[in-house]
Amino acid sequence: MSGGEVAGILVAVFWAILVSFLAVALARLAQTLRATTKLVADVTDQAVPLLADASSAVRSAQTQIDRVDSIASDVQEVTSNASALSTTVASTFGGPLVKVAAFGYGVRRALGGSRREDAPERAAQHTVIVGRTVPAARWGRRNRRGEKD
Repeated sequence: MSGGEVAGILVAVFWAILVSFLAVALARLAQTLRATTKLVADVTDQAVPLLADASSAVRSAQTQIDRVDSIASDVQEVTSNASALSTTVASTFGGPLVKVAAFGYGVRRALGGSRREDAPERAAQHTVIVGRTVPAARWGRRNRRGEKD
């Protein structure tokens, strides 16, 4: 065997190994492409019903929003009616009721005279001094210390 033949054999073996590695790589690439194709098909099969469900959910939500909007407008109308009714009742009955109450108080005071129980008791009153509450009796004693009887 000459040097050229040995070199040819080495080149042939190298090419055989290279072709084997390329064949294995191509086989794995084919498996990956098959798995990817199957995955895309499965996702498509599941996505179509999910999109249909999502579309129906959005339509249902829109229907509910429309209902809530109509309810809110009805509540606003009822609120404005109640406010108008309250204003009407207050203006119609408020003035006369205050007058009747004042008249009744005046009659009671006139018939009852000046009774001691209507006047507030001095001992129960409190006076506020710089954030503190001091009974009126103590406050009076403090002020009277400097005064002569």
